[in-house]
Amino acid sequence: MSEILLFHHALGLTEGIEVFADGLRDAGHTVHTPDLFEGRTFGSIDEGVAYAKSVGWDEIMDRGRRAAEALPTGLVYAGFSLGVVPAQLLAQTRAGATGALFFYSCLPPEEFGAWPSGLPVQIHGADADPFFMDEGDVDAARALVAEADDAELFLYPGDQHYFADSSLPSYDAAATRLLMERVLGFLDRVG
Repeated sequence: MSEILLFHHALGLTEGIEVFADGLRDAGHTVHTPDLFEGRTFGSIDEGVAYAKSVGWDEIMDRGRRAAEALPTGLVYAGFSLGVVPAQLLAQTRAGATGALFFYSCLPPEEFGAWPSGLPVQIHGADADPFFMDEGDVDAARALVAEADDAELFLYPGDQHYFADSSLPSYDAAATRLLMERVLGFLDRVG
């Protein structure tokens, strides 16, 4: 089984993130869900991103690093949207990563140096999500798939950014079931 460090999106640590983590736990995995926003949640992506900017991206990444410090090195790093930033940073820079899962976002692999040799990664996004498709994330994901030894990009039909968060109106149950099936297969393979 895998041990996963899972970072939330710009709305904060929502009930839907915890439900997703519980689905992984129910499959036998250990999942840590640190709160990068120190208890704050937001009603819109803009509000959450504004908060992250106000504390600084470096601080958000440092909060991610601090969350990892007390954990073993053999982790799968996972993140939803904004949470991909610390997840990708740690996957690329903290020794011992066993995998990476990026939901709704991806940074260019060179952002944190070369992608580690042999580190498996999955990237998941909606094929008409304006954030994922129009802001460079899908291009970064395609570049990562081309660079990495073991990388997969999955696109789901729809235009919702947070489609796997069951606590939000954007939730897509069918897409989330398929996403979870793929994620569990990945975790079984890398765990």
